Amino acid sequence: MTSGARGIEELDDFDAVFGALAHRSRRLILAVLHARGGEMTSGAIASRFEHSWPTVSGHLRVLQQAGLVTIELRGREHVYQIQRQRLTAVTRRWLDYFA
Repeated sequence: MTSGARGIEELDDFDAVFGALAHRSRRLILAVLHARGGEMTSGAIASRFEHSWPTVSGHLRVLQQAGLVTIELRGREHVYQIQRQRLTAVTRRWLDYFA
């Protein structure tokens, strides 16, 4: 991979992660997941918000597309798992530009 392609990929990572983090509800979802051991069912996440299920589901989808959460199907339950490594790797790369 050329350095130009690597740079574009890195910018795409920044856009995806910081775009997902731009909304307060998505930051709160990540904080709740972290506080609850890194994983929760979709129902448990939704129960913590006054938003409708489609709104919470949309926020979860954005987090998944950014690679900040993954989904594991356990029986009939969708379990969301925080991806701490991706979150810290991308945000650290961004902060390293200013070190």
